Amino acid sequence: MIYQFTRLSGGAGRVPVRFDRMLPNFGLMKNLLRISLGGMFQFLVATAAWVLLMRIVGLFGAAAQAGYTIALRIIIVTILPSWGMSNAAATLVGQNLGAQKPERAEKSVWLAGHSNAVFLTSVAVIFIVFSEFLIRIFTKDQAVIPYGVDALRYISYGYIFYGYGMVMAAAFNGAGDTYTPTVINLVCFWLIQIPLAYTLAKWTGLGTKGVFLAITVAESVLAVVAMLAFRRGKWKEQKV
Repeated sequence: MIYQFTRLSGGAGRVPVRFDRMLPNFGLMKNLLRISLGGMFQFLVATAAWVLLMRIVGLFGAAAQAGYTIALRIIIVTILPSWGMSNAAATLVGQNLGAQKPERAEKSVWLAGHSNAVFLTSVAVIFIVFSEFLIRIFTKDQAVIPYGVDALRYISYGYIFYGYGMVMAAAFNGAGDTYTPTVINLVCFWLIQIPLAYTLAKWTGLGTKGVFLAITVAESVLAVVAMLAFRRGKWKEQKV
C-alpha cells in the first residue's frame, strides 16, 4: 500500500492522487457499494457451490477429497492467465463504454474470449494427456492418484467453454451489470451443478466422476448462457 501511494502521489502515474481531493464523496461511495454488492453475492454463490461440491466428493472418502483438491490446486495455478485476460476485458469494457464506444467494447470482449479459449484449450490438452504425471508430482499415494487424474481430465473437457465464460462474466461486471452474471451463477451452480453432481455421483454409479462431469456440464452451460446474454447487448445500456 505504501508503494502504491508513493507511485500514485508522485505524479508519474496515469491516475495521480492529490491529497486535497481525498475528501469522502458519499454519493459515489453509495454507488460503488450498490455495484459491488452484486459482485459480492455473485462470487459468494460460486464459492459456496464449490464448498458443497467438496462435501459431495467427501462422501467417497478422504482419498477422493485429496485427489480432487490436488487437481483443483493445479487448475487454479494454470488458470491465472485466464483471470488476467478476463480482467483486461472488464477494464476495456468500462473504458470504452466511458468513451461512448460500445462497439469497440464488444470487439475487445470477443477478442479476449477467443484468446482465452485458445489458451485454455491448449492447457486442456496437456491436462488430459499428462494428467497422471501431473498428479504424481504432488502425491505417491496410489489411492489418491486415480481421483486426481479423473478430476483433472473431466474438468478439462470443458476448458474451451470456460475461456469464454470467464471473459463474458468479467465483461458484464466491467459494464457495471453485476446482476446478470449473478443470476447466471445462481442458476448454473445451484440449480444445475449441485443437483446434477449429487444425482450422477449417488444414483448412476459414476461416483466422483459424476461430480467432475457435473462441473464440466454446468460451467459449459454457464458459458453458453453468458455468451447469449452478452450478444443481446443490454449491458451497453448500463449507467454507472
